Amino acid sequence: QVQLVESGGGTVESGGSLKISCVVSGRVIAGLDMGWYRQITGGERELVASITVGGSANYRGSAKGRFAITRDNAKNTVYLQMNNLKPEDTAVYYCNADPYWYIGTWGLGTHVTVSS
Repeated sequence: QVQLVESGGGTVESGGSLKISCVVSGRVIAGLDMGWYRQITGGERELVASITVGGSANYRGSAKGRFAITRDNAKNTVYLQMNNLKPEDTAVYYCNADPYWYIGTWGLGTHVTVSS
């Protein structure tokens, strides 16, 4: 059974930084492109950053220039460093494969709140 466990979220002031982590068990991620998704209350879950098997990163929208996605295949873990956080980054953050159906199940996510 595949499990994804996100952690590291919290409350920070606008302009602050957070690094969130996602440990995957039950599936080796080395052969998967991975991504970080977020869901704002009342909104749809959206992909904000992805990293290929080879380590190339891609970012969507406002994540460009502020977020950095990395992976540690030895630890089966994916990270997201978020800098210069803004109130509109407030959301629940999830990791999964990119596209997500390559793993299919979701974790509980980690809450990030940015105060103005």
